[in-house]
Amino acid sequence: MRLGLALGYWGRGPSPDHVPLAQEAERLGYDSVWTAESWGSDAFTPLTWIAARTSRIKLGTAVAQMAARSPTTTAMHALTLDHLSGGRMLLGLGLSGPQVVEGWYGRPFPSSPLTATREYVDVVRQVLRREAPVALDGRFHSHPYRGEDGTGLGKPLKPITHPLRRDLPVLLGAEGPKNIAQTARIADGWLPLYWSPTRTEVYEAPLAGAPEGFVVAPMARAQVCDDVAEGLLPVKTMLGFYIGGMGHAKRNFHADLMARMGYEEEARHIQQLFLEGRREEAVLAVPDAFADEISLVGPRERIAERLESWRKGPVTDLLLLSPDRHTLRVLAELNS
Repeated sequence: MRLGLALGYWGRGPSPDHVPLAQEAERLGYDSVWTAESWGSDAFTPLTWIAARTSRIKLGTAVAQMAARSPTTTAMHALTLDHLSGGRMLLGLGLSGPQVVEGWYGRPFPSSPLTATREYVDVVRQVLRREAPVALDGRFHSHPYRGEDGTGLGKPLKPITHPLRRDLPVLLGAEGPKNIAQTARIADGWLPLYWSPTRTEVYEAPLAGAPEGFVVAPMARAQVCDDVAEGLLPVKTMLGFYIGGMGHAKRNFHADLMARMGYEEEARHIQQLFLEGRREEAVLAVPDAFADEISLVGPRERIAERLESWRKGPVTDLLLLSPDRHTLRVLAELNS
């Protein structure tokens, strides 16, 4: 099982620790470093900054939001950074949800998310293969554009720049069973938002068709500390926000996933508290047991014991949301 460093997206401003943490992860032998985006900082610019200050570690987006860019634009970002970094790019994509797609990007959330995702990946793959001009008679991503409001003058094109790697890895963030199953068919890997090594049966059926070499790379908060309850608080804060605030009460993929993992009543309660403006209560309502099973928190000995369960399952890459160099070093030692 390879280790990666997940840096996420910026909060109020850029973190001065991100580049030093990435450099330390590279020194410790971590395989990859990942950036993200929501509705603030973008995923590609910080990753380019990190690429210029590292030499070996792979560079991933977890995730770049599809609604933010046309698929050809995303492919341009990926092939450009792949060239500049010497072939280290890993393209992680995610559809996001209706609140973000329509509220932030000002675009309609696709009526068929599976079709929209499949078309998006198809176009990205065509750009990276550069075998012929990009052409797709798609429902959501037509190339050339054929809408009634177009000029009809669109011309199929292929990239001027020759991609460094035609097989640049494409990974997808997916949460629903059908979306995960499609990911196993059309992508090189899957980026689960949260993963429980004690409930792998939740994912067995959707992953049944995954080919050999398919990457499963969940994120997990990791922190070496004496007080487990205190170490779990950032995990509960993240869960409270995602389950309560990252989606509508009637359509929240994160809450639905928590429900499928055996915490349906708790998920709906967290949603209700968050939507009522009782955010602190929503965080406290996140069960410690759930926060604990999707993270690696506590003394070194406890983390060492729990890490074994992560290694026994289908996880190929464990992407650590880690706040300090000491934790990164301990996990590297335990995983060696």
